[in-house]
Amino acid sequence: MDIRTIDREENRRRMANGELYYAFSPDLIADRQRCRKAYQRLNAAGDVSRRELVELWKEYHHPPPRLGRNVYVNVNSTWIDTCLISIGSRTLIGPNCSFFSGTHPLDPTLRNGTQGPESGKPITIGDDCWFGGNCIVLPGVTIGRGVTVGAGSVVTKDVPDHVVVAGNPARVIKKVEVSVPAETIPATSTNINYAS
Repeated sequence: MDIRTIDREENRRRMANGELYYAFSPDLIADRQRCRKAYQRLNAAGDVSRRELVELWKEYHHPPPRLGRNVYVNVNSTWIDTCLISIGSRTLIGPNCSFFSGTHPLDPTLRNGTQGPESGKPITIGDDCWFGGNCIVLPGVTIGRGVTVGAGSVVTKDVPDHVVVAGNPARVIKKVEVSVPAETIPATSTNINYAS
């Protein structure tokens, strides 16, 4: 089967489900161009309210990643959102962090440059996580609640709740003792539900 001949709806369904799909179909190319223009508007927005930034963000990502309440994303973040990327509430993402839910076949014949298929797996990040700068999260990874990811780490596998991971590939360095449940910390008036 030539992946390039699959109809538009089937191609998008395959992409959303993490199956092999063709990333260079005319409609997906048009989506990337639309996103590029929205991204330029987002960068040129200047001094606007947080609510306006949220609206620009939604325009940029379609469908948008799922972000919980009070999530902070620092500068130069890269999101390859072939499949859903979900970020839990109160998560802090340092500068230059990358989330890659898309990937390519390892077989170079099947990969075939821009003529071959791509695939992906969702990324799920729990509440109360902290990513140091320059972290990378690869397709299919689930990171538990309360995880700290050390700067420069590459997360290739699932991470349990309440641990510190670091390295390439990231590995558990230590467990974190939780002193106060996050739900008991009062929310501030500046919290915005980015998921809605």
